[in-house]
Amino acid sequence: MTVSRRVADDACGIAQAAAVVGDWWSLLVLREIARGHVRFDRLAGELGVSRKILSERLRTLTDHGVLERRPYQDRPPRYEYVLTERGHGLVPVLVSLQDWADRWLLGDGTLTGTGHDGGADTRRVAALVGEPVPAGLRLPGTDGRAHDPVATDARVTVLFAYPATGVPGVPGAPGVPGVPADLAGPQVPGSAGCTLENRRFRAAWPRFRDAGVAVHGVSTQTAGEQAAFARAEDLPFPLLSDARLRLTAALRLPTFRAGQDLRIKRLILVIGPDRTVRHTLFPVTDIPAAVTEALALATVLATADHREPA
Repeated sequence: MTVSRRVADDACGIAQAAAVVGDWWSLLVLREIARGHVRFDRLAGELGVSRKILSERLRTLTDHGVLERRPYQDRPPRYEYVLTERGHGLVPVLVSLQDWADRWLLGDGTLTGTGHDGGADTRRVAALVGEPVPAGLRLPGTDGRAHDPVATDARVTVLFAYPATGVPGVPGAPGVPGVPADLAGPQVPGSAGCTLENRRFRAAWPRFRDAGVAVHGVSTQTAGEQAAFARAEDLPFPLLSDARLRLTAALRLPTFRAGQDLRIKRLILVIGPDRTVRHTLFPVTDIPAAVTEALALATVLATADHREPA
């Protein structure tokens, strides 16, 4: 019987994946590297793990092609650990584990597109204040270009995340004119209203622009789906596609599952020119009020930053 199970495991993807990452520390190492903590000392500090255990897990993940060692210093030699393409393929697994635990272990099992005061996802978003958005992230935008989520040509960036344009779960291009509403399937509480959100930011765009504030929207829809919506709505700012969940994993953003798709819960981040998150708004239940508050917070931050001496 033991031999039979071993032979079966040789052809079992779950068993083979578990042999690589089916370990508490390995998963947490991957979580921190996805967050942009790529150097040994930083990893050890974030995880509170012994250097021996960390060295072993990094070696295993590197040997399996999940991580790559890259030198960043010659004397003495120092390396950072970055995800390979194979490693990036594990990012959705990390996000799915977080989503499952948020709902079933840290929550009451309710499927919802929003958060609530005191919830694990609410505390996690609040803890983003003071944290940097990792450099090197690039997401495809509705203008056909790859974008840094933090605008490099503005004093402040307002990054608003939303589940999807229209009702999540629609095949093809949710929310785009021509998609029958009866294809949407069951709605998830807190998941609708994304078209209103984009329109509110569009209406306030001149005031954001005049204050030197960039606006970026982000969802897990594909760039093509977003582009069709952006054209239909004549949006003056780019929508960014996090279909590969790289930004979601880097910031540990709260998600929910709509059908087979992971969607980001609605939230707003106000980010300074140093890439540091200065303010967070979550949960967002009153969209017009949230857009107004984001404008006020970003304007104050942009004005303060503009007045600082060089």
